[in-house]
Amino acid sequence: MSIDKVISQAVSKAVKELYDIDAAPGSIVPQATRKEFEGNLTVMVFPWVKAARKAPEAVGNEIGTWLVANEPAVSGYNVVKGFLNIVVTPTYWNGVLAGIVADESWGTRPVTEESPLVMVEYSSPNTNKPLHLGHLRNILLGSSLSKILEACGNKVVKTNIVNDRGIHICKSMLAWQRWFDGATPESASVKGDHLVGDCYVSFDKHYKAELKELKEQGMTDEEAEAASTVMAEARAMLRKWEDADPEVRSLWEKMNGWVYAGFDETYKRMGVGFDKIYYESQTYLDGKAKVLEGLEKGVLYRREDGSVWADLRENGLDEKLLLRSDGTSVYMTQDIGTAKQRFDDYPIDKMIYVVGNEQNYHFQVLAIILDRLGFKWGKDLVHFSYGMVELPEGKMKSREGTVVDADDLMAEMVDTAKEVATQLGKTDGLSEAEIDNIAETVGLGALKYFLLKVDPRKNMTFNPKESIDFNGNTGPFIQYTYARIRSVLRKATEAGLEAVDYSGVVPNDREIALIQRLGDFPGVVAEAGRSYSPALIANYVYDLTKEYNQFYHDCSILKDTPEVCSLRMSLSAATARTIRTALGLLGINVVERM
Repeated sequence: MSIDKVISQAVSKAVKELYDIDAAPGSIVPQATRKEFEGNLTVMVFPWVKAARKAPEAVGNEIGTWLVANEPAVSGYNVVKGFLNIVVTPTYWNGVLAGIVADESWGTRPVTEESPLVMVEYSSPNTNKPLHLGHLRNILLGSSLSKILEACGNKVVKTNIVNDRGIHICKSMLAWQRWFDGATPESASVKGDHLVGDCYVSFDKHYKAELKELKEQGMTDEEAEAASTVMAEARAMLRKWEDADPEVRSLWEKMNGWVYAGFDETYKRMGVGFDKIYYESQTYLDGKAKVLEGLEKGVLYRREDGSVWADLRENGLDEKLLLRSDGTSVYMTQDIGTAKQRFDDYPIDKMIYVVGNEQNYHFQVLAIILDRLGFKWGKDLVHFSYGMVELPEGKMKSREGTVVDADDLMAEMVDTAKEVATQLGKTDGLSEAEIDNIAETVGLGALKYFLLKVDPRKNMTFNPKESIDFNGNTGPFIQYTYARIRSVLRKATEAGLEAVDYSGVVPNDREIALIQRLGDFPGVVAEAGRSYSPALIANYVYDLTKEYNQFYHDCSILKDTPEVCSLRMSLSAATARTIRTALGLLGINVVERM
């Protein structure tokens, strides 16, 4: 049992015996004592002051006295106003450490047959361009959140919805026909998603050039857009696609195939994957059918022009278009169809959409409509709304080709990691293969950690140079500390140091602080799952790493009595394992040597 729970239960017994107050242990949440006060854990006594009819200080002193007399884990206390600072018996921490060491799955909960099923949607790319920096934040958040939810004891299904139809796809297709002379990924020596992205950028350049020419002839912006021949061709291609024209569909399948192969390569390097991938081209028709079903049930309505709408004014929103007058669908229709297919495929208890905060309104509307259409989890769907990510230079634009490509960024991070690690001498004595493996692990770890350590709800600026630093709140700093610990443990084995009973050792303040920090891990994982925040894990593992480095600096691990060395080796091993587990929840790997 964690020390927090021990104290919670003891305080619950104390207030019952002293004041006849029923305080559930779960309602008593000890916090780490502030560094300027003596103690390890602090409990607020304000909730019981009124019933006890005593001043906060008096209540704190009475509870503290009771704890010292009745709970072996407590050796002392002090009261500051309404805060009871509890001193845990020093040798008690040895048992806490032993419990952590013995629990191979420390910090996580098992998944059982009775566990709720949570579906997490992330990535959601379009097939007209490669994945970029914005996608990276989405994908890494979704993948990490899935790992955290599973660590909290949930069954998790990871899904992706690919936007593989629409005018943007036809723009790339038309550009390939017009200006790329039959190029293939093989003939152009590029990944398929990059080739198709180049087509998309090319379309935009030709379209803008045409608009400029038309406006120079005296047309207004609106007139030029209406007269554009290249845009008219793209719209005509979209109509042919809707009509299942064999030639257009064949080209669509070929170019999408190039993109999927490219996506898979990028996902593999990122270390992410999906249990089920849905495609808009296969879900939008189900969405249209579900909308028409809602129309028959009277939860939706049709206007005179034939379009179908949802009236959400009673919910404080407006009216939402679901089918255009010509019967074509909108994004909301596709999301409804995807929801239906998912509900048919899985017994979903909770649905989480990882989508940027510019879509907040969309998901407010989707939740209401799904509920009206009979999806039991509709009104409780979670929109994991995250902020945008930019570079120091500013925003990115896909059509202008100014996005930061995910593949290029990952390659740059790995190259930089190799260069920095070599300059710092962290690769001395290693083979070229080992150096390459370290560079890959550290470079991608730096990227992932930097994107995940920020509160996901906030906008952020990604700075590649800052992220690769081996000092400070970065992935490389944490990975290097892990490698340092593993080196210490190897030296202990080489020196023939064996584990002995350390239960009688009185740990010092630095050792106690590190044990206490390790003991916090299960609570941090649980809170990260409740609040959907990988940043809590990232900042916890950074704090743990700092705490270990202070311990490493102040305490000799391999040169002391056998009992003290054994305690410190156990503490080191538990820290390394917790770092590895925490980084794993962020999708970050570790290296044994650096």
